[in-house]
Amino acid sequence: MNFTDKEKQKIISDMCKMIQCKTVSNLNPSKVDWNEFDKFTSLLKKQFPKIYSEGSFYKVGSTGLVHKISGSAKNTHHAVVLMAHYDVVPADEKEWSFKPFSGDVYANKIRGRGTMDTKGTLCACLEAVEMNLKKGWKPQSDLYLCFSGEEEINGPTCSQIVEWFQKKKITVDFVLDEGGAIVDKSFPGVNDRCAMIGTSEKGSAYLDLIVSGKPGHASAPPKHSSVGIASKIVTKLEKERHKAQFTAPVTQMLRVMGKNNSNKVLKFIFSNLWLTKPLVKLISVIIRGDLYALLHTTWAVTRFSGSKNYNVLPSEAVVGINLRLLGKDTVEKSKKRIEKIASKVAKKHASVKVKIISNNNPSKESDTDCEQWEMLNDVVKQTWPKVLVSSYLMMACSDSRNYCKITDKVYRFSGMYMSKQDRAMIHGVDEKINCDILLKTVEFYINLINHL
Repeated sequence: MNFTDKEKQKIISDMCKMIQCKTVSNLNPSKVDWNEFDKFTSLLKKQFPKIYSEGSFYKVGSTGLVHKISGSAKNTHHAVVLMAHYDVVPADEKEWSFKPFSGDVYANKIRGRGTMDTKGTLCACLEAVEMNLKKGWKPQSDLYLCFSGEEEINGPTCSQIVEWFQKKKITVDFVLDEGGAIVDKSFPGVNDRCAMIGTSEKGSAYLDLIVSGKPGHASAPPKHSSVGIASKIVTKLEKERHKAQFTAPVTQMLRVMGKNNSNKVLKFIFSNLWLTKPLVKLISVIIRGDLYALLHTTWAVTRFSGSKNYNVLPSEAVVGINLRLLGKDTVEKSKKRIEKIASKVAKKHASVKVKIISNNNPSKESDTDCEQWEMLNDVVKQTWPKVLVSSYLMMACSDSRNYCKITDKVYRFSGMYMSKQDRAMIHGVDEKINCDILLKTVEFYINLINHL
C-alpha cells in the first residue's frame, strides 16, 4: 500500500508522541503517574478527530478507553472488537542506550518503551480507522476499539469492559488482540515466514509454598531446617511432570509445520500425529524447551526466601512458584498436587501449605472453523502474500482471555513482522520498532477493517 509522505509523517509522529507518554502501570495505584495517562487520552482525542467526532467514546473502569464506530447493518447488537493496551512496564534508564521514553526516530526506528508492546498495534489500529473514516467508510457491524491501561499488571479494566458489553447485551463476533506475529524460523525445518495466530492461552498462577519448621539460633541447627526441607521439595517438584496433552491449537500448528517442512523426518512425524504422538511426547521430554511447554502444564520455582539474618533459623521458608496451565489442568488441581508432593517430602519435620497469590485457568479455545477465522487468514495473506498461517498456543497471558466469557472468536495476532531480536525487546532493553514495520501494520489494519 502506498501511503503519501504526509500520511507516513503523521503515523510516525503520532507513534512518537504516544511513546513520550510514560504510561507505566503499577499494582499500587499511588505509584502511578496518572497525569501521563491523562496526557495519553488527550493525545488520542487530538490526533484522531474523526474517530471522536463520528464515533462514541466511553470511559470504562479506571483506564478503559472504548471507541464505538456504528455499523451500517440493521442489527446493532453485533460487534467487532479490536483491542490493545497502552500501559507499559517500567524501564531502567541506566540499562538503556537512549532515554526509554524518548519517542524519537533514529536509523529509521522509533525508539522507546511500548513500541512493540503494544502502542505499535494501538497506533496502527487508530490510524487505519481514522484514514478510512476520512474516506467515508463505515463498518457493517458496530466496531469497538477497546484499550486498557492495566494489562501489564493483570488489572480489572478489560474484565470491566467485557462486563460493559454484557450489560448492554452486545454480541461480540470477533476479537483481535496482541499475541502472535509474522516470524522467521517458527519451527525446525520450516523455511517460510509464518503468521502465528494465537487461538488459546495457557493459564497462569502464582503460588507460595510455605514450609514451617523449627526456628532458633543458627549455632545449633536442627537436623531438618525449613529451608533445607523446602530445598528438597523444590528438587522433587522439578523432577515431576504433568501428563502431555495435545490441545487443538498445538495439534493444528504441528500439522501445518509438518505439511510445510523441508526435513523429511520431521515432515513425517508431524504430518502423522495419529501415529507419532507417543514419539512427539518422548521428544518433548528429552529436549524440553518450547515443545515441552506446548504439550505440558509446567511449574517453575522463581522465588525463595528464608531468614533475613545469617545467624537466625527461619520459622518459615517460602518458595514462589509460577504455574503455566494447559488444557484440562486447573489451578486447584495443581495446588493439591504440589501440597501432596510437599507433604510427602516434609513428613513430620515441618508443616506445609500452598497459598494462591493470583490465578487464571487456561482460556477457552477459539473457533478455527468459521468465517471469522477464514477472514483473518485472507487478510493476513493479502498483507503478506507468501506467509504460512497457523494457529498456536500462547504461553503468555493477555487481556483478551477476558473476552472468552462472551465469544469463542478471540484471536491473538499483533499484525506485524517480529524478528527474534524484536521479540527479545518486549519488556527488555532498548525497545524500538522499524518505521516500515509500523507502516505495514497500518496496512494490515486497513485491509482488516475493509473486511468488516
